[in-house]
Amino acid sequence: MKLGDLISSAPADIADVEIAGVAADSRKVETGFLFAAVKGAAAHGRDFVADAVARGAAAVMSAGDLMGDPGVPHLVVRDVRAELAWAAAAFHPRRPEHLVGVTGTNGKSSTVDFLRQIWTHAGHRAASLGTLGAIWGADAVETRLDLGHTTADPVQLHRTLTMLADEGVTHAAMEVSSHGLEQRRVDALHFHAAAFTNLTQDHLDYHQTMDAYRAAKMRIWSHVRRPGIAVVNADSPEAEAFERGAEGLRIVAAGWRAGSDGLKIREIAPHPASQTLTLKWRSAEARIELPLIGEFQAINAVTAAALAIAMGEEPDLVYAALERLKPVKGRMEHVGATAAGAHVFVDYAHTPDGLNVLLRAARPHAPGRIVLVFGCGGDRDKDKRAKMGAVAAKFADVVIVTDDNPRTEDPAAIRRMIMDAAPGAREIGDRGAAIETGVAMLRAGDALLIAGKGHETGQIFADRTAPFSDQEEALKALKEAA
Repeated sequence: MKLGDLISSAPADIADVEIAGVAADSRKVETGFLFAAVKGAAAHGRDFVADAVARGAAAVMSAGDLMGDPGVPHLVVRDVRAELAWAAAAFHPRRPEHLVGVTGTNGKSSTVDFLRQIWTHAGHRAASLGTLGAIWGADAVETRLDLGHTTADPVQLHRTLTMLADEGVTHAAMEVSSHGLEQRRVDALHFHAAAFTNLTQDHLDYHQTMDAYRAAKMRIWSHVRRPGIAVVNADSPEAEAFERGAEGLRIVAAGWRAGSDGLKIREIAPHPASQTLTLKWRSAEARIELPLIGEFQAINAVTAAALAIAMGEEPDLVYAALERLKPVKGRMEHVGATAAGAHVFVDYAHTPDGLNVLLRAARPHAPGRIVLVFGCGGDRDKDKRAKMGAVAAKFADVVIVTDDNPRTEDPAAIRRMIMDAAPGAREIGDRGAAIETGVAMLRAGDALLIAGKGHETGQIFADRTAPFSDQEEALKALKEAA
């Protein structure tokens, strides 16, 4: 493909350069590639131009801020990230016929996975993309592909969407992060529908303010085709703002406060390992046996159901799919139980609101104590550490503060910031030992919640990533306690 076909603004003297691929990571450059010198938070692509050229780059695209002649055709553009997205889309042009985006601080992974399951039950070849990777296929032959980020970089994203289309996938739901929106990764995508789950404190190390964070999330509506569908969590304090931001779209509310134009939760009855939902769509009510626990998971499932129904699926078919939902890896995931009947769960909650929702959602399912094991990540928003400590102290009966992903920070200093707001909490830095201690203290009716890392299979330190799984550690502790 010629450079001028990828980037319409390419001047005539270099427009005929043949391009075999695009990349913003010099390590992924191959012969004939266009290398995009993107300015990142920690590094600038211009520092890797020489490496890209040495690997065979046929051209370089930049904002005009290179330090010297790259030695190959050089295209200067106003916004490198945006042009990279459109170039990736031109190079990998195919995508599933029905594409949905889901944004929000919490609940994205569960919502897109539940929607994939609903579509599959309805007979569609469906996929979900996000933190857990790209997932597609039927249960027995389910395929997963790691994407690297919640919202993949444009090249990986469009390559994956084209691959899914070639695999026969017709329906795809993807997580759309604030970083993905701010960094223009989805600029070349147009969703048939999108959903907003919630907005609470997270990523302020990047966005700096909640207003900037909100504005980044709000961008999702600009990527929805007109006329299109905007599903909004009616119970979020931000619901009204996001409904206003979705001007020109058909707004469908989901949750307790949904009106006649949405999917309303009328009642939730919790059980030890499930919950009964009474839902109302327009004038018809239905009772659903949802095989998940936690009110927040019910809301995620209802959001996915609202998307499916609003896009044309029959409500009865969607309700039948809800009764067959499987939990999402690391999202209120039931790992096992002690002989006495205490249950152990792993969840990805890593924000003050996420932890608050998790603890309150678990309470109706735990007649005994709630034992919580959690920590906070390093090199991330420090302000949320004390807030999470306060939430833990308020809603958990026993709190064990441990390490999450310390990265380059001192793990003890991170724990100290949490402990200062959680008087009476126990400190056990080694995460495996903390989980073992939590399991050992369980009594009948108790619930152990291991929060923060969810699906992750490694623990990140300054100089290494050590293999680590909350699920595996919990299962080992349960076996030793038996």
